[in-house]
Amino acid sequence: MQRAVDLLGVLLVPSPDPASVAQVLREHGEPDVSLSAEDVSELRAAALELREVFAAPDVASAASVLNALFAKYAGPPRLTDHEEGYGWHLHVDAADDGPWGAWLVTSSALGLAALLADRQDVPGGLCASPSCGKPFAHTGGGSPRKFCSPRCATRERVAAHRARS
Repeated sequence: MQRAVDLLGVLLVPSPDPASVAQVLREHGEPDVSLSAEDVSELRAAALELREVFAAPDVASAASVLNALFAKYAGPPRLTDHEEGYGWHLHVDAADDGPWGAWLVTSSALGLAALLADRQDVPGGLCASPSCGKPFAHTGGGSPRKFCSPRCATRERVAAHRARS
């Protein structure tokens, strides 16, 4: 889940930096990443589609967006271990060497769907800070989050305090 959030963080800007996108992919276990401008453009388009899951106002809307993404991009479910020692896990992408955008949508949608099914709630949200808007995943317990980070929450709390003073 964090991989999707981190990738959307670098892809949902007007002109994503290919080096930043490749760095996030490497940090999340993708070896030997080399991205063309076309790859980054494709990943950005996929990120814009995934953003709709995080923007969903309720669980039914999030499920509807995820189902539409699965219908558009996903192949049949299959178990794989990549022969690299990662252990068996579920994939819904059409092929391991498919286009980057389809890979991002299907692998992220699978994680978001599992989170939705497990929690019976929206799997994430968009930061309520008007200067941010980054997606975040709801992975913990407790009350629902409104901000992507403590930094954004503090910035908004301080701004509200100053506006009252």
